[in-house]
Amino acid sequence: MRHPIRLALCLAGMAAIAGCDKGITDAEVERAVKSVNVIDESNLNDIMLTVGDPDEAVAYFRGASAQQPDRIDLQRGLAKSLVRANRPTEAAGVWVKITTGPEATNEDRVDYADTLIRANEWAKAEAELNAIPPTYETFQRYRLEAMVADSKKNWAKADSFYEIAQGMTTKPAGVLNNWGFSKLTRGDFPGAERLFVESITYDSSSFTAKNNLVLARGAQRKYDLPVVPMTQTERAQLQYTLALTAIKQGDVAVGKALLQQAIDTHPQYFEAAVNSLKALEGSATAL
Repeated sequence: MRHPIRLALCLAGMAAIAGCDKGITDAEVERAVKSVNVIDESNLNDIMLTVGDPDEAVAYFRGASAQQPDRIDLQRGLAKSLVRANRPTEAAGVWVKITTGPEATNEDRVDYADTLIRANEWAKAEAELNAIPPTYETFQRYRLEAMVADSKKNWAKADSFYEIAQGMTTKPAGVLNNWGFSKLTRGDFPGAERLFVESITYDSSSFTAKNNLVLARGAQRKYDLPVVPMTQTERAQLQYTLALTAIKQGDVAVGKALLQQAIDTHPQYFEAAVNSLKALEGSATAL
């Protein structure tokens, strides 16, 4: 973090030395240092927005925007940092100021709608999206449009937006998983299964998509694990999910067998599965 500062000092020193020979003015030296400081600040802003601790990022952008209230980029940084820190209600308050200002962009409005959804303000999110010109077409906009349509159970519209969003990104795993979950809640289990499988082909590390896939298969009474990449721990957890699905559907014997498999498969003590199996056997004994 200190390297850019050293670079600024070095440049200032070099400029001063050169000034002895070529008549470089103090103003020129100041401009050179200022340009390096801007680059340094920009790098720090990017770090805070991506890899920095969310709460530290909030403190940084809050302080910076208080010192320079006219800097909309710092206000955006504060809003995004609040979202990263799981404080969407506070973030929405910042986005209101941004989106009602003269420098607001359509991207700001989409980010505001995203924050409203996170804060469970679906009606406000829909209104914000409706206010954006239809000519503004981005992956994020259509992803949010699909989620809003889902919340209203407008399935045809949701499917249309999910399909558009999928085609607008090179990393569609997340939107495919959301689309699959939408199908799952509608009871379209084969459709959900297909979308979860497709999601996993783009991101084989997503346990959420794997667990959702097992739920979709279990709902169809497919109690064997799907052929997807998984660790030993994931296999045990997925067997546990299948077991609970089977039991919920009345396939108790299958559920007990899957619980035992989960216990045997897990590399450590699988307390949840053990407790579930004990409870199941206890209820059977009581009967």
